[in-house]
Amino acid sequence: MTVLLFALTAVLVGTVLQRVSGTGVGLVVAPVLSLLMGPGAGVLATNAATTCSGFLITLSVRRLVEWRHAAVLVASALPGIVAGALVVRLVPAGWLQVAVGLVVLTGLAITRFSPATPYATRRATAVPAGVVGGFCNATAGVAAPAMVIYSRVTRWDQVRFAATMQPVFMSMGLLSVVSKLVAGVHFALPVPGIVAVVALVVTVLLGIVLGTWLARHLSKAVAQKLAMALATVGGVVVLVRGLLTLLSG
Repeated sequence: MTVLLFALTAVLVGTVLQRVSGTGVGLVVAPVLSLLMGPGAGVLATNAATTCSGFLITLSVRRLVEWRHAAVLVASALPGIVAGALVVRLVPAGWLQVAVGLVVLTGLAITRFSPATPYATRRATAVPAGVVGGFCNATAGVAAPAMVIYSRVTRWDQVRFAATMQPVFMSMGLLSVVSKLVAGVHFALPVPGIVAVVALVVTVLLGIVLGTWLARHLSKAVAQKLAMALATVGGVVVLVRGLLTLLSG
């Protein structure tokens, strides 16, 4: 039950941040659940949480979504998701924890410290961004850094970007869950499945309500900084735990 409470707290914080800034669930939840449940099950649970949060937030921002653009990114992500699912199935837990930590920290560093990037067209960068985002989503539960970099390169309007990412994250999460189950990735929940699903949905809905309220009082810059800080701590902890697992083995 303690594991579930910590997991739901991470989902709540991530959903609030995602409602405010467009990203947050994967960045916050993936490191926490990887620690609580192990890297394979943790990332799989993160994908499920991302699917739920993306769907519910999409309902509230659907008029701002660029649907054709979202479809291109999701279709491009599929090869990366399939490859990532096989990696999760085959790579030992210690190495996967190291990979999760490195992906999270590298993505955050690029997102945080990259200088002004040159302009590139969507036609030239949408497919590579989708493939990389799909692979990162399947292996680490974190597609946001790749999408943020893509938005900077293409000069994507922040409001449209934040809205369009919700169906993209939802679809990537769902495809990642399905591909991993097909690939034979196993996981165990601390509570019955129906309890976990209901708790997840209720937590995400609460996060959306809180995030909508905070959006009127908290700047996006502050929310993004908080998400980065929480995800950095989580990424460091996961990386260290993976290294310790490898050294002890």
